[in-house]
Amino acid sequence: MEYIVLVPAQTTASPTTDVTPLSVALLALLHERDMHPYEMLHTLRDRREDHLVKVRPGSLYHCIERLERDGLAQVCGTECVGNRPERTTYRLTDRGRLALREWVHEHLATVENTYPPLPLALAEAHSLSPQEVRERLTIRLNGLEVQIDELEAGLTQMRERDVLDAYGLAWTHSLAMSRAEHDYITDLITRIDSKDLTWPMH
Repeated sequence: MEYIVLVPAQTTASPTTDVTPLSVALLALLHERDMHPYEMLHTLRDRREDHLVKVRPGSLYHCIERLERDGLAQVCGTECVGNRPERTTYRLTDRGRLALREWVHEHLATVENTYPPLPLALAEAHSLSPQEVRERLTIRLNGLEVQIDELEAGLTQMRERDVLDAYGLAWTHSLAMSRAEHDYITDLITRIDSKDLTWPMH
C-alpha cells in the first residue's frame, strides 16, 4: 500500500511582527550607521526623538537585545575606552532593514484610530457646565502655546545646525497638529463666550 505524506507548508512570519515604536527608532539609527546603545540613547535625545517614543536607558538596552535575538540587528564589535564599561556595537541586518521598511510603509499610508482621550473628553464635555469647560480648555490652550513655542524653537535649532529637512518631518507634523488644535480650541472658547454653542440643561 502506498502512503502519501502531506507536509504542511512553512510560513515565515513578517519581520514587522511585534516591532515596537522604540524598535523602529533604533532600527532607523542602525540604518544610518553602526552604533552602540549609549550612542543611540544620546542621538535620540539630541534629536529630541524621546518626544516621539518613550526612551529610557533600561528599556533601550532591553530593546536592542531583543532586536539581536530576533535577527533584526547583530553585534559587529566591542570597544573599551579608559575605565568605562565595554561597549557593544550593533549593525542592521537585512531582516532588520526589511522590518524597518515594512513598518514605515504601513504607517505612512494607514489612517489609524489611536483613541486619544481628548475626543472622548469633548464628547462628554456636556457633563460639565460651559464655564467649567471654558476654564479647562483655557488651561489646555496655554499648554498648546508652550508646546508650539518649543516645537518652533526645535525646528529653528535644526535649521541652524543644517539638519536635513527629512529628519524634521515629525516635528513639522507635530507643529501643524498643535496649531490646528490651538485654532479649534480658540474657536470653541469663542463660541462658549458668545453663547453660540448650544448646551443641555441639567
